[in-house]
Amino acid sequence: MKVSIVIPNYNGEKYLKECIGALNVQTLKDTELIVVDNGSTDASLDVIREVRPDTRIIELDKNYGFSRAVNEGIKAARAPYIILLNNDTRVLPDFAGELYNAIRDDERIFSVNARMLQMNAPELCDNAGDMYCCLGWAFARGKDKPAENYDRAAEVFSSCAGAAIYRRSVFDETGYFDEAHFAYLEDVDIGYRARICGYINTYAPGAVVYHVGSGASGSRYNRFKISLSSRNNVYLAYKNMPLLQLIINLPFLIIGYLLKTVFFMKKGEGVTYVRGLIKGITMCRRDKKFPFRKENLVNYFRIQWELWRNAVLRFTV
Repeated sequence: MKVSIVIPNYNGEKYLKECIGALNVQTLKDTELIVVDNGSTDASLDVIREVRPDTRIIELDKNYGFSRAVNEGIKAARAPYIILLNNDTRVLPDFAGELYNAIRDDERIFSVNARMLQMNAPELCDNAGDMYCCLGWAFARGKDKPAENYDRAAEVFSSCAGAAIYRRSVFDETGYFDEAHFAYLEDVDIGYRARICGYINTYAPGAVVYHVGSGASGSRYNRFKISLSSRNNVYLAYKNMPLLQLIINLPFLIIGYLLKTVFFMKKGEGVTYVRGLIKGITMCRRDKKFPFRKENLVNYFRIQWELWRNAVLRFTV
């Protein structure tokens, strides 16, 4: 078996038929499909069994969040490569094969991001890889830009776990998705850890997937998402940056959080955002930090340069 496809699901009944139906016509046949259900109360499981009876279903007793769900799927998977896929997507037939071909021959690659297009506006890009900068902002490369501008393979900071393939063996070195995140930025975090260990994350434009976006949370800017994202932004920086790097980036992080506070105040959610930041600070404990190793020092320098560069790109591209 070459690839295991893992779909986390929570009340995704209205999306699953199209999502799994598209997977049934994949050109890469040597795959298995695993759906991890986070205690759905709708008819999700009935839809899955109807559309693809051979699906392995892992039923959790309640909603433990994205991170726990995908971890359960990864641990249950039988293949050396894991594709994570959101339930509000529709892939093209060569999707899995393109991702597999992009990762299999280069052991430096931890993950490969698919070309995510907007379901309701397929001429626009939804995500061509995740970026992270010294302002403490994670952002989707290519978001709302013409899809034709992102037709070349590239290195990215991390892969969006809504549609990406991962080399399973690397999880033994980096750890799995951090379940403290629950949802949002857990994919940037796992990609960041892999970068610290010397791996790279890339983008494969030939693996095309259409994405609704915020299928589980309901909208692009809602209180649930704002609260978790701001909380996890603080936790992400603290966890992955050694003390010296945190000190270097602290002025930028403060500026970034202040700008975001103003942004969400204009949307009437400034209090929600600030409360999330405070919750993030409470998560910053020494035992949560990713271990610093001297052999990774060069990787930290490379990452820091990229954090500065990405801050510039955020405002110019």
